[in-house]
Amino acid sequence: MSTPLVSIICLCYNHAAFLRAALDSVLAQTYPNLEVLVVDDLSTDASVAIITDYVREHPQIRFIRHTQNQGNCASFNQALALSQGEFVIDFATDDVLHPERVTRQVAAFQQLPASYGVVYTDAELIDEQGVSLGFFYNRAVSGKLSPKPATGDVFAEVLGRYFICPPTMMIRRQVLDELQGYDPALAYEDFDFWVRSSRRWQYHFLDEVLCQRRMHPHSLSRKVYQQGDKQLASTVKVIRKARQLIRTGPEKEALLARIRYEARHAYLTANYPEAAQLLTLLEEEQGMTSVYRILQLLTRQKVPLQFLRRWYHRWKYGRTAA
Repeated sequence: MSTPLVSIICLCYNHAAFLRAALDSVLAQTYPNLEVLVVDDLSTDASVAIITDYVREHPQIRFIRHTQNQGNCASFNQALALSQGEFVIDFATDDVLHPERVTRQVAAFQQLPASYGVVYTDAELIDEQGVSLGFFYNRAVSGKLSPKPATGDVFAEVLGRYFICPPTMMIRRQVLDELQGYDPALAYEDFDFWVRSSRRWQYHFLDEVLCQRRMHPHSLSRKVYQQGDKQLASTVKVIRKARQLIRTGPEKEALLARIRYEARHAYLTANYPEAAQLLTLLEEEQGMTSVYRILQLLTRQKVPLQFLRRWYHRWKYGRTAA
């Protein structure tokens, strides 16, 4: 089989503690045809010094150093414009790649029709010290995975629920070119990319663990639903985009499920402006029920019921919600 060029775009912001493990995992790939681009988004720790050392030892690495903080979406787009790979990996430098990651995902793409734009996998979750916390998907004795991954036309699925571990994705370049990269107006890229790309392209789940996703207090995923979180405002924007892409009844129901989910979490984390916007969207989509009318009233009055979310997380997960 041919070995198409794969671009690994490494995004760094204050990842000095994890950077060596991340870059070593990129350099340890068994796949023979890679280009590596590293973007530092104005880190204030030792990240730049570490990257400079790696570039000196591995001159094939292309280093883009920012003098202004631009955020993940704009940083990725800048590197994408400079890259040439037929397939692309968006790689945060607090995560770790399995040595066979690129080889296995390229092989999967080569066995799929050209309509497939994304191959994603399972991931091991690790803490700051690299200790295993389990896996993204819970596996029953029967082999059933939770959350259930989806393959093929996943548009309604990505609207209604979370089931993709973002750092596991390999993306066909044509998808990113059609979308003109990520939306730089957003605080995060995942949900928007899933919605826009899955409207036209198919997804494939490769049931292998090919990535370690690091869970730590400073990661974007840990900041979702904190009071004042900018990612919620981006979620509202993505939902407004998604409204324009709906074609079927099941897709409409999936959108309503998403709006209700985000509205509940926005309210229960005291993000009242975003909760109000989401409930207005729900009303416009004729998805209101008596429960959500009560929630709308509570939101307008800013009634603090955050303890309910904390209680629920203690009951379900044995820990307090972030």
